Amino acid sequence: MNKGLLLSLSLLLLLASCLSDTDRLAKANADLGSKKNPIKMYFVPSMEASSVVTSGEAIGKYLQQETGYHFKVAVPTSYAAVIEAIGAYQADIAWLPTFAYILAKEKYDSQVKFMTIRKGLNKYCGQFVARTDSGIETLEDIAGKVIAYTDAASTSGYIYPSAILQQKGIKPAKYTFAGGHPQAITAVYNGTADVGCTYWSPPDASGVPMDAREKLLQTYPDVFQKIRIVALTDSIPNDTVTFRKKLPPDIDAKLTDALAKFSQSPKGQAIMRELYDIDGLTPATDKDYDVVRQTLKTLGKNPQDFLK
Repeated sequence: MNKGLLLSLSLLLLLASCLSDTDRLAKANADLGSKKNPIKMYFVPSMEASSVVTSGEAIGKYLQQETGYHFKVAVPTSYAAVIEAIGAYQADIAWLPTFAYILAKEKYDSQVKFMTIRKGLNKYCGQFVARTDSGIETLEDIAGKVIAYTDAASTSGYIYPSAILQQKGIKPAKYTFAGGHPQAITAVYNGTADVGCTYWSPPDASGVPMDAREKLLQTYPDVFQKIRIVALTDSIPNDTVTFRKKLPPDIDAKLTDALAKFSQSPKGQAIMRELYDIDGLTPATDKDYDVVRQTLKTLGKNPQDFLK
């Protein structure tokens, strides 16, 4: 990067930092939904990014047809980037995992609108997995091993599992963040980690496991045989569709109605299954996530610990 471009970028960043919250909000809401200022819808990279973009753009297209607004879809490289985007008015809608929503609420007063539904359930678990030939049979066996977590803001892939290990005094030798649920499973499968932490969902009607291993079945047909579940966490409320604070009320209402209609349509349900294995959406409030805050409190943690 040449010095002139670097200086220009630095000046832009400095100017942005000088804008007040009121100025940033006014800019974000000016002609929101127009081609010039489309509604920005962000997704976390918990699955393979290109497939998330494809599904996200399909959602954006549907919502554009329903509302007349223009949409822009993005998948940043981390959960934290999505949280910061919604806090800086750079994202208007975010499909946030449970703890990422709690952080966004704590830090930026983001507004949960919907909770996802999978197989008729509004909750799931985290899981610890290991190779079947690893000798790791219990949580205690994780001591001194290498763990592949998902992301630092993943409820099932880091927050709950790490808190449980800390509570039990189990110390791994090392941990890494794989960048997604399938990536954490892959790390264990390939032997670069001893243990992986990802989401767990109940098996389907035919008994096929539907946890994070299922996403790698085509790549590794023997993944269910090679990777076993060691333990599950407590139940976690499902992930969210969250709006940034202070969306114009008319846009807020129109988007809420369109998303509800989308989630009830066969086309919408097919797109959401491709996106994050979602079957539907149900209206949600912040109180629905108090159980996570209480669980963290029981484990000696609170959202502020992770905001640091």
